[in-house]
Amino acid sequence: MSELIEPVPHYSFAAEHLRVGERRPGISAFMRIRNGAFSLEAAIRSHIGHFDEIVAVYNRCTDATPDILARLAAEFGGRLRVWHYLPEVHPPGSSGHRATPADHPQSLVNYYNFALSRTRFTHVTKLDDDHVAMAEATAKLVSDVRGGRAANREMACFSGLNLARDRQGQVGLLASEPFSGAGDIGIFPVLPGTHFGKDRRFEVLRFGLPRRFHSHVYWHLKYLKPDLGFGNYDLAQNPTSRYARRFAALAAGPHVAPLASLAELGPDWREHCVALGLPLPPRDRLLAARRAAARRGAAAFRPEAEPALAPFLNRDTGPATQP
Repeated sequence: MSELIEPVPHYSFAAEHLRVGERRPGISAFMRIRNGAFSLEAAIRSHIGHFDEIVAVYNRCTDATPDILARLAAEFGGRLRVWHYLPEVHPPGSSGHRATPADHPQSLVNYYNFALSRTRFTHVTKLDDDHVAMAEATAKLVSDVRGGRAANREMACFSGLNLARDRQGQVGLLASEPFSGAGDIGIFPVLPGTHFGKDRRFEVLRFGLPRRFHSHVYWHLKYLKPDLGFGNYDLAQNPTSRYARRFAALAAGPHVAPLASLAELGPDWREHCVALGLPLPPRDRLLAARRAAARRGAAAFRPEAEPALAPFLNRDTGPATQP
């Protein structure tokens, strides 16, 4: 193991590990990675110039993830800090996740809280290994946070666009689910009570602040992976997982839509409620804002203008492989 990667043989989260009073002004991104080699380097390179640091924690990797992280940590120094979390973490949707207490070293919740606890700046955000930044949109988001115009006593939620390749090799939007991120990802201030809690399906961020949609800021490459991004869910051991059903629905070949189709999205029922001033639950109000923002910004979504995306747009991974 590289001397730039710190092993974590055991961990159990406690609130004081957040060191809220010691945090410096700035933005940390934290990654939780398992077999992310497909797009990990592009994710880090496209984001690291926007944040004050990236905390990368990996678990159960059998691909080139550790080598990629060691090489990039040597290149970027203290802006990329890497840990190898050794306890075998149960994936979301698994029977192991449901049965494991949230503070257990093998808990997905505890694993997320470990990554959160390693961050050092006042504001943080999750970053996945299959997110490639939209350069201008990410710069605008970060500028708004640093200027106090966003993520000020709230979460500045953002989303991405799901890219997929159909059976003819055409890359476009995943027609059945064009957006990634529904209020679960964004930049937020770390408070004394901030932590991840347990839902029977996955982890849930708990921090007691409102969530407001900001913008679409990344390209989501999950569905361009050979296994459509379902390889980390241990589906063979969890055949009734919600993720097994989602994989089965997509495995025959995702249907894609042109990015230009976003401009033609009509208002949905949520947007009509907002226009009429009718009350909506916070999550529905956020989803209405997400849809409206995609329609307004459709002309700016140009994957061919993002150099970091080029290798993935030109790489045909073939038919989906069983996770």
